[in-house]
Amino acid sequence: MTKRMHLSRRQFLRIGSVAAGCGLFKSPGGWTCAASATRAKPNVLFIAVDDMNNDLGCFGHPFVKSPGIDRLARRGMRFERAYCQFPLCSPSRSSLLTGLRPDSTRVFDLQYHFRQDLPDVVTLPQMFMRNGYYVARVGKMYHYGNPGDIGTNGLDDRASWKERFNPAGLDKTALEPDIMNYTPKRGLGSAMAFLADKTGTDQQHTDGKVADQVIRLLEEHKDEPFFIGAGFCKPHCPWVTPKEYFDLYAMEQISLPPITPQTPNNYPTPALASTRPWPYLGVTADQARECKRAYYAAISFVDAQIGRLLDAVDRLGLRENTIIVFWSDHGYHLGEHGLWFKQSCFEESARVPLIISAPGQKTAGRASLRPVELVDLYPTLADLAGLTPPDHLEGFSLRPLIENPQTSWEHAAFTQVQRGDNPGHSVRTERWRYTEWAFGKQDAELYDHDHDPQELRNLATDAKYADVVARMNRRKYRFASIGDSGPPCGTPRLLSAASVVRRSPSSVRSTTGTRNHCLITDNI
Repeated sequence: MTKRMHLSRRQFLRIGSVAAGCGLFKSPGGWTCAASATRAKPNVLFIAVDDMNNDLGCFGHPFVKSPGIDRLARRGMRFERAYCQFPLCSPSRSSLLTGLRPDSTRVFDLQYHFRQDLPDVVTLPQMFMRNGYYVARVGKMYHYGNPGDIGTNGLDDRASWKERFNPAGLDKTALEPDIMNYTPKRGLGSAMAFLADKTGTDQQHTDGKVADQVIRLLEEHKDEPFFIGAGFCKPHCPWVTPKEYFDLYAMEQISLPPITPQTPNNYPTPALASTRPWPYLGVTADQARECKRAYYAAISFVDAQIGRLLDAVDRLGLRENTIIVFWSDHGYHLGEHGLWFKQSCFEESARVPLIISAPGQKTAGRASLRPVELVDLYPTLADLAGLTPPDHLEGFSLRPLIENPQTSWEHAAFTQVQRGDNPGHSVRTERWRYTEWAFGKQDAELYDHDHDPQELRNLATDAKYADVVARMNRRKYRFASIGDSGPPCGTPRLLSAASVVRRSPSSVRSTTGTRNHCLITDNI
């Protein structure tokens, strides 16, 4: 007797869309796709965290507890040398989600929106929406002030989503008056501030609520192709989590990188300008150690929420057809060179954790050492999902590295910052980091990561490395394109000094008034 299969309306419509797309015909063995076993559209779970560096178990940290992210790393490809394009929330996120570098989006601060210059640009989530996906975000995906804008849309892009959800938990609605702030003149979004919540649960905090809502969306849309952005707020300061996560770390474990009063003499002035007062924003070394412990507690807290998402993917039978991407918008200093937070061109600020897990991946659990960028995620997801991306993209698909992490890869990673009207541009290859300030009018930096992974010895003025400096300079400037047509897809744009002057705070205006892209800001 033939068994009758009952289909939900979503299942029926999904089969219909596949049939229309590839041409189904009846065969003795059942329904077959004329395009030869075409798989249903892969889902995308796009997991973002705020201000997380690479201090994770799967990236080699000796004691930070991150079992959820470590589990994802075992399922996917870990990119050991992944870098943001601008170590500040809005410039980085705008770059990633448009597939354009900051000099193309013109986003250098936390106020300017990329659509003021690029009203018709097709963003990454829009590409999926145009291809029949359910597309939604929960929490922070584009920029919003953390914690100031929690519970609001912030500087979101409405055109990118079918639905948006903005949870707010106890950390925002009730606990802020109780937070210990060692830098009381700074707002909580840029403060050395923390609280171990003795009574609240994970699901009463904002990121717990983000996980709850994402799980509900997975349950509701499991029978249709989806792109769901899970935007977590931690480990961005203030570091407020349930106390159990603080209890994972003893103060005896926490140390700071060594510095001396002479440390600033070893670097160009702009290199350390992101932390004022120096060091540690003026707090004591012991207070900084407390803050580092709180930062690790926040990592473990958000990691637990990511683990809940992976559990839901498995429970709902979505693992075999869901691409999962985990990324942070930039890195984070915890005392290296006396710095705290982000907004430098050093490794700890520019480097990000990046993991991609794709259906059918044969390289699960492996790592790639090639330098890659967050701007590469847009073309990568288009490639993995079999979609045709817009032709404006400036990154490269990482699919060759996902298939073979040791394959030849000629691309470098580019990171930039802004010091008033003077930019800093940094190029990272597998061995070298070269940073130039104000288009060479100020000092430069060169670090050999084979022998100096902490970037303690600047070799830029050492005559023995003049040829390396010259090569890195050529690598940077050979991609410059100031022509009317712009660079080809995948080509970094490096603007001339004259171009940056045209985009200066005094000359670039928008519907909201004068643009101020000075990098140093309290509202981060």
